[in-house]
Amino acid sequence: MNRDARAYWIRSPGDGEIRAEILNDPGPDDVLVRTLFSGVSRGTEALVLHGRVPASQHEIMRAPFQDGAFPGPVKYGYLNVGEVEHGPPALLGRPVFCLYPHQTRYVVPASAVTPVPDGVPPGRAVLAGTVETAVNALWDAAPLVGDRIAVVGGGMVGCAVAGVLAGLPGASVQLVDTDPSRSAVAARLGVGFAAPDDAEEGCDLVFHASATEAGLARSLDLLAPGGEVIELSWYGDRRVAVPLGEHFHSRRLAVRGSQVGTIGPRRGSRTFADRIALALRLLADPAFDALITGESPFDDLPETMPRLAGGGLPALCHRITY
Repeated sequence: MNRDARAYWIRSPGDGEIRAEILNDPGPDDVLVRTLFSGVSRGTEALVLHGRVPASQHEIMRAPFQDGAFPGPVKYGYLNVGEVEHGPPALLGRPVFCLYPHQTRYVVPASAVTPVPDGVPPGRAVLAGTVETAVNALWDAAPLVGDRIAVVGGGMVGCAVAGVLAGLPGASVQLVDTDPSRSAVAARLGVGFAAPDDAEEGCDLVFHASATEAGLARSLDLLAPGGEVIELSWYGDRRVAVPLGEHFHSRRLAVRGSQVGTIGPRRGSRTFADRIALALRLLADPAFDALITGESPFDDLPETMPRLAGGGLPALCHRITY
């Protein structure tokens, strides 16, 4: 059995490289997976690349199959789709999703992979981890039929949330972003679009995913009395000012954190396997292809990742081909 593999590592903040890996032999309950695609989760992976994960969050921020430690050397990532080359007959030859870093081949327990459903292209399935984050946010928010909802921040997570909300009957959903080009993505997802100053107020719910103070302040402005902001932004080691004056108390507003590492009490009976399987089923909708805005080969990752992290290569999800 071929045990050779190659992986992308962050050697030190801002500096990545491709390293050779020797795989362990798979055990009776393991699978050997050959990667077809991986996805760069730009916001989080930019913080990791630049060494901006706070020491207090090193354990919480660990990816399931991370190797090394922050700030580096570290092998990090969690959007991977591959084909099972060795494992149980039910999985052999099937495309599967796994929360694995950028690596050509890998061995994991069979329980760590989720089969990609028929009708979901493997290249689209790299979005499963991000759509899973969106599912978790909706479980935390528990939106109702007919709600007026804004998603502030049209990055990868914000667009995934908008895409899932587009299926909520009777809901009015608007994606809010400073970049007018996001209007085309919103149209493909089937939701409205507005610049921050033009966004409709009186929202029952606002999902905030811009990772900016201005975005959080505008999210609170958009709420109707009794409304709630679901905070999805990850700020790394930055301190953020929250405007709790003005009408925050008089309107009885709320800010709730949502983090994909746990399942909130509103859906406490669901498992992580339930959540990722649901995310993959949702990806049968071709509208989610709007979130994949570019791709490049695995061997170019040491040059591609700094361009993505620095904004020189604009992207929602940037797909890596193998």
